Amino acid sequence: MADRTPKTAAQLYNALGAAYEDAFGGQPALCATLEHLLPLLPRRAKILDIGSGTGALALTCADAGHDVTGYDVSEEMIKLSRSRVPTAKFELKDMRDLDFDEAWDAVLVFFSMLQLPRVDQDAMISRFAQWLTPGGYLVLATVPRDNPGKVGEWMGHWVQTYSYPTPVLRQRIESTGLRVVRETFVEFEPASDQAGAEPQIYFTALKPDPS
Repeated sequence: MADRTPKTAAQLYNALGAAYEDAFGGQPALCATLEHLLPLLPRRAKILDIGSGTGALALTCADAGHDVTGYDVSEEMIKLSRSRVPTAKFELKDMRDLDFDEAWDAVLVFFSMLQLPRVDQDAMISRFAQWLTPGGYLVLATVPRDNPGKVGEWMGHWVQTYSYPTPVLRQRIESTGLRVVRETFVEFEPASDQAGAEPQIYFTALKPDPS
């Protein structure tokens, strides 16, 4: 009988490597979300990319003249990112172990919390808000479902995923004091027969500047 033990995020993305981008690259809603964000940022903004994957987001931001620091739990993804975006900085680390003294102009979290239990997602959303400079933006994308921890097969691997429906996630973001300024829902069809169509929600949220 096949082993159905869910892979950790590190195990999953080490195994997938560039195949993840082959299946999930070229997402119009993702590109539109970045196109909306970049003109809002100051010149040479400091951008934190949480779950930096193959470096696709970092490349877009670096090409726009911004300073990008990415973190990922997958050694393979860090390797791909460093090769793809030599002007950015990438480090191997779990987001739950991160802590910063400096503030960021933008924090990007694109589909990188799906393997975190809901209690950890709640804690991380609060920390993302804390890490932003006043006037900074959190951009968060995920698969909006009422999913407290489903185990299933995805991209040829067994994984356990967690997520919230859209209204709950919006409430979690706004409870930190951030203000949602853009929200986009789409249905996305991956370019792979190992992953089915999925709903996606993209939030851009502003940290108000009290001054």
